[in-house]
Amino acid sequence: MIRRTDSDVRNELIAAANGLTTDGVGRSDLKIAATALSDLRQAFGAYGPYRDRRKVCILGSARTASNAPAYEAARAIGEHFARRDWLVVTGAGPGIMQGAMEGAGVEHSFGVGIELPFEFLPNGVIAGDSKYVRMTHFFTRKLMLMKESVAYVALPGGFGTLDELFEIITLIQTGKARPAPIVLLDTPGGTFWSGLQAWITSELVGGGMVTAGDDGLYTITDSVDTATSIVHHFYSNFQSIRDVTVAGETRRVIRLRKGPSAQQLIEINSLFSAVCGSGVIEIARPSDDEIADKDGLAFDRIGFIFNKRRVAVLRALIDHLNGLPAV
Repeated sequence: MIRRTDSDVRNELIAAANGLTTDGVGRSDLKIAATALSDLRQAFGAYGPYRDRRKVCILGSARTASNAPAYEAARAIGEHFARRDWLVVTGAGPGIMQGAMEGAGVEHSFGVGIELPFEFLPNGVIAGDSKYVRMTHFFTRKLMLMKESVAYVALPGGFGTLDELFEIITLIQTGKARPAPIVLLDTPGGTFWSGLQAWITSELVGGGMVTAGDDGLYTITDSVDTATSIVHHFYSNFQSIRDVTVAGETRRVIRLRKGPSAQQLIEINSLFSAVCGSGVIEIARPSDDEIADKDGLAFDRIGFIFNKRRVAVLRALIDHLNGLPAV
């Protein structure tokens, strides 16, 4: 894996843009590329001052009434994370999105809206704030909802909510996005997510279209307290993850607040050997890549050659690391 410099990436971007103008691409296609790039530039700029703040993305229906139990749950979720100085990221619309932002307050809210054929205005919490951006395309909006989020809470919603949720699950399942806690939060006694899970189990897993165990990438609950606990537990020991180059090999590194003991490492290898494409899980030191970027150098870490088809096992490994007895 060749390390590209900032200059390399800038030159690639310029070359790609220039290529579009000389490849005979039609005007409508050029407009898609131009508006997509404009969307990204706008969102990158808005996120810039808040890059070091943890962010939770909250999904749910724009049609949920303000007196509905799901709205109250969204408000409670937003308030909880704001008290812990997280930013609450939503699509900036009404319903669940507004409830979450009301709970968080404008100082702890970040909105990624969408331009629609019918009028779509940001909710009253985030309207006019510098932490609100409006995207032209749904694909850029979904990317920007995910870009810096390290946790996801989805409440009941329609096609848009399910589209966003399944994209998040798919990107994590395929390794295109970093592992993160995904919580499907229902109202007490509700069947929205359990009904969906029954269909996933019978039709997708039962039909061989989804690997059994991949539903471990998310958790279903009807308790706000449980939902927030799941998110915080995910980061109780696990800090971050990165692919690095060591002796010409690409290795996956998991950074931890406290690494395993020698005996715990033996147990980890016996339980999670499937996560390795070859070799074993080992205690690791900061790689040259991490040192060059000054990336997480203070943390303990383990490293291994990752079997990229075993993302569900990777998630189970992270859960296990978070449950280790204190060393």
